[in-house]
Amino acid sequence: VQLVASGGGLVQSGGSLRLSCAASGFTFSNYFMSWYRQAPGKGRELVAEISPSGGSTNYADSMKDRFTISRLNAKNTAYLQMNSLKPEDTAVYFCYAYSSTEQYWGQGTQVTVSS
Repeated sequence: VQLVASGGGLVQSGGSLRLSCAASGFTFSNYFMSWYRQAPGKGRELVAEISPSGGSTNYADSMKDRFTISRLNAKNTAYLQMNSLKPEDTAVYFCYAYSSTEQYWGQGTQVTVSS
């Protein structure tokens, strides 16, 4: 099983990034997908999640107007489009897949937003 997150980087405040999470080794279309983030010195927090079909999404309040989660089951990939980025969005972003019986974490991708 692998979840490979990519797309992080350094961006100026107000800019945008699109993260990708490529999955393999399990039936992607049967799993909820989530993005979490962890800022330096803080705990891991939920950013957004999407249902297996993509028909339902959920966001943390502070991000719902700026971030969009999506998935393409045909490509076993989940995405996080991040707009209007702020310095406080600086964190390592992780993708997470879960079902009723299994859960998998990907490695993180660093997002740094400069002021």
